[in-house]
Amino acid sequence: MYVIRDLIVDFNKFLEQHKRIKPYLIRKKTESEGKEQFLQSMKDRDTLDGYVECVLCACCSTSCPEYWWHGHSKKPNDFLGPAALLHAYRWVQDSRDEATQERLSALANFYSVYRCHQINNCTNVCPKRLEPGKAIANLRLLISGFKKKKKADMEGKVPADPNKACPKACANN
Repeated sequence: MYVIRDLIVDFNKFLEQHKRIKPYLIRKKTESEGKEQFLQSMKDRDTLDGYVECVLCACCSTSCPEYWWHGHSKKPNDFLGPAALLHAYRWVQDSRDEATQERLSALANFYSVYRCHQINNCTNVCPKRLEPGKAIANLRLLISGFKKKKKADMEGKVPADPNKACPKACANN
């Protein structure tokens, strides 16, 4: 990353790349947005462990030689880096997300998951002991069709009750 001053680096490119993976839940029908909560079983939630804990510190991306060489090219020919790809896998794995094929299609180019050489510096330097290299390998398997996303154990939705989460704070507003 480009150094701005002392220990301050420019995170703009890193955050732009992270934004390109669409780091949010995508549902096909959005007319009930904010009015319903989508159910997820504990087993489905457990599949996200090791991916939701990422705090975007960028240690993995800045330790990746491929990110040094191709992370700052012009898009779409720039390598997204381990942090963005770890988050992409997190959203692909989420049982509530309905855009799995769109996400995988967007990553099925030479400059995304296939640019990674599995050096695994990213895994070695992660302060949270996450495994971005494993997430990238799993993305490759999903894109190639050797692995399939598991069907959700629980589906459905319940009405959202904004006062349930914060009865005291919401009552004051």
